[in-house]
Amino acid sequence: MRIGIGNDHVAIELKSIIKEHLEAQGHEVVDYGTDSAERFDYPISGYKVARAVAAGEVERGVLICGTGVGISLAANKVHGIRACVCSEPYSAKLSREHNNTNIIAFGARVVGQELAKMIVDAWLGAEFEGGRHQRRIDMLAEIETTQALAAAEWQAMDATE
Repeated sequence: MRIGIGNDHVAIELKSIIKEHLEAQGHEVVDYGTDSAERFDYPISGYKVARAVAAGEVERGVLICGTGVGISLAANKVHGIRACVCSEPYSAKLSREHNNTNIIAFGARVVGQELAKMIVDAWLGAEFEGGRHQRRIDMLAEIETTQALAAAEWQAMDATE
């Protein structure tokens, strides 16, 4: 799989570890982050990875900043991106299975290197389940596209899903 990775100046070391971990598994990793300890604004690499995912240049993305929050917010501004901050493997796995996330984010100041590897592995090992979850992805896409949600229309659909 071709995976984009991005980071800010806080996450240089963890990015390097995760990049090496992914490459050891046979993934091709495209680096959109920084290797400099100089202050680097996380929206830059968040945007670059998100644009690459949205354009199909990479299949998925991994983003790392201090907490994972800021960089994921930047990524989520790009149309078609569903980025999720995860600090443990279970949420990472379910974010793929239920939300079809295409970018995972975590914080270098929040998780250690072994936990970060576990998060990435759980996320990459999971697949979107579709079914009842697709309806919710469609609702997210509607919000993203129209800045609205036709709630009455969705509520009228079978609520047992």
